[in-house]
Amino acid sequence: MKKRELLITGVTVFGGAWLWQFFNNHEDLPLASTNQLIAASPPDQSTNKSTSQSKNQLVNKVMKTEAEWQQELTPEQFYVLRKHGTERAFTSPLDKTYDKGIYYCAGCNQALFTSDTKFNSGTGWPSFFDPIEGAIATKSDNTFFMRRTEVHCSRCEGHLGHVFDDGPRPTGKRYCMNGVSLRFEPAQA
Repeated sequence: MKKRELLITGVTVFGGAWLWQFFNNHEDLPLASTNQLIAASPPDQSTNKSTSQSKNQLVNKVMKTEAEWQQELTPEQFYVLRKHGTERAFTSPLDKTYDKGIYYCAGCNQALFTSDTKFNSGTGWPSFFDPIEGAIATKSDNTFFMRRTEVHCSRCEGHLGHVFDDGPRPTGKRYCMNGVSLRFEPAQA
């Protein structure tokens, strides 16, 4: 076999394996595909709810069609939240926001993190060491030949980012979130 044929075969096999892994990575996370909003009412945005957020609100799933998500979200939010994309590092103003308040899911307005758990990781993405109880879910992410843990909203299943084991105490976790997937609401004075 000539070097050129060997190189072409190698690139074809490697590229095919990469594409298969990329397109099959999220098969166990069902995308919302029905026309209904299961939650009985939208979340209360007039007050900052943190860990005392209603458990009923946490279990009510928000399910919309892809067209509905595209209509409601900006193109960048849709890419990150619904297509598991990643925003460029150091582009989110939320990376350097340290005011007191709550970080909500940009897709469904579920409270995800409090400002008390935010820290500067130096990575270029907003980072937290602990989510609000029940607000997120995780799953294995094996794209790009890496083994990572994906973080998504437990209510609308929107992709938020990844969690790593190199965070500060007390949890040792670094929830590295895409700023475009979050909405910050400052605490009321």
